[in-house]
Amino acid sequence: MYDLEELEAFVSVVRTGSLTASTRDLGCPKSTLSRRIRQLEEAVGQPLLLRQSRKVVPNDAGRVFYRYSNDILELAARGREALDELKEEVSGQLELRCHESLVRGWFAGVVEAFMDDYPDLRVALHTQQQMPEKLDNGICLWLGAVPQCPLRQERLGLLAQSVYASPGYLERSGLPATPGELGRHAWVDMLDRHGGGNVLHNSALGTYPLSAPERQFTVDQFCVQGDAIAAGRGLGLMPDWLVEQRLRAHPGSFRRCLPDWRGPDLPVTLLYPHGHLPRRVRAFIAHLRSSVPIAWLAGSCVAEDVVPDIGTDHINT
Repeated sequence: MYDLEELEAFVSVVRTGSLTASTRDLGCPKSTLSRRIRQLEEAVGQPLLLRQSRKVVPNDAGRVFYRYSNDILELAARGREALDELKEEVSGQLELRCHESLVRGWFAGVVEAFMDDYPDLRVALHTQQQMPEKLDNGICLWLGAVPQCPLRQERLGLLAQSVYASPGYLERSGLPATPGELGRHAWVDMLDRHGGGNVLHNSALGTYPLSAPERQFTVDQFCVQGDAIAAGRGLGLMPDWLVEQRLRAHPGSFRRCLPDWRGPDLPVTLLYPHGHLPRRVRAFIAHLRSSVPIAWLAGSCVAEDVVPDIGTDHINT
């Protein structure tokens, strides 16, 4: 039976093509890595790697053995996961990635409640402005369109959008009465917002193309957009649910414009790897599903100038 640490060293070196890169990958000294490779070659009875200038590559035997090494390591990992299923506790390292607009407040509270239930769990929370290309040991919560990717996609809800401004801005510049009047106002927008041809929708009047006004300030984060609108820099299309969260902390900082018109809904999507997931990941996904705000499911949360204290709207599934 081959030593798993020796197999991990061999597989890592084949993947990276470098002993130095593999020492960073595995977190062990180069001397330890070289010893493990040498012991594995002694165990199989022949060399597996070739040293070519600055790169390490597998020879014919190494290419054949590499496939079997991957299979052995995968089987061992599945065996560990199966044993973990027999344990009551949820432990280990959990990687959470969340769109920047959802991290503060709601999602942070969801994570803290989960950690209270599982004190032995280690959690790393990453704020995302771009969707990760892969997930190894956790999930990603994303707001907006999701490009094609090799991850499972589960829609958790929709965030309706409306046009908002600060009361101070409206006192200076006036309240638009129709979508056609938006062109004379300053506009605070997200980068590339109008690249896909956004529209406003009215249940009775249909759709109105929302083209970018000449006076435009663009940002790359919803929180920065909200700060700019609250500071009176102009109007902007914002998710109603996010505005409601800000109004809870800063009442009266936003006013909804064109109340009969709505922007396109933004999907909230949960992304996670295909295949069998560790128990800690499955447990967090179940916890997240049970914590989805009702407004996301309705897709119709509309923020008012004054938001009443309605407590915590959660559902259990």
